[in-house]
Amino acid sequence: MTSPKRLSQEEHREPGRPRRWPLAVLALLVAAAGAGGWWTYRTIVALGAERDRLATRVAALEDTVSSFIHGPATRLIQIPVSTGGRVGSVTIFADSLGHRWLVRCDGLAPNAPDQAYQLWFITDRGMAPAALLPMDVDRAIVAALELPGTGARVLGAAMTIEPRTGSPQPRGPVVFRGEL
Repeated sequence: MTSPKRLSQEEHREPGRPRRWPLAVLALLVAAAGAGGWWTYRTIVALGAERDRLATRVAALEDTVSSFIHGPATRLIQIPVSTGGRVGSVTIFADSLGHRWLVRCDGLAPNAPDQAYQLWFITDRGMAPAALLPMDVDRAIVAALELPGTGARVLGAAMTIEPRTGSPQPRGPVVFRGEL
């Protein structure tokens, strides 16, 4: 007598019934493509928003710089400075109509971790803080400043080295002091 032949799973499968694993793989591929598409869409939207934000910022900076450099009431003051054995300069574009300054500091030595350069307005009523300029790296720094709105007339500028948090009055070493 012959023993009954064992049928494989393929042979036990009912005719006309599809295999399940190709459908599972297809579903997994569709889900992965959908997730990839969603991630791509979100990334493109985020990058577009960032591009728009940067374009707006660049336009505002170009407008500011253009008005400083080409303005009829703009004076250019360049002050040579020496810090940490290095020779640099502070350049001030003083806009008397807009009551603001554009200040660029080049060649200044980086500050110690607990110090910062502090720029001051010299006014007819005394010294007024203008900006705290911590320089942690060896590169130029630029600041746009509004002149004090106290009614005081600005006569010049000064820069000192102060604590990193700033100072209400100049106390540290003077980097420069110049009259307009």
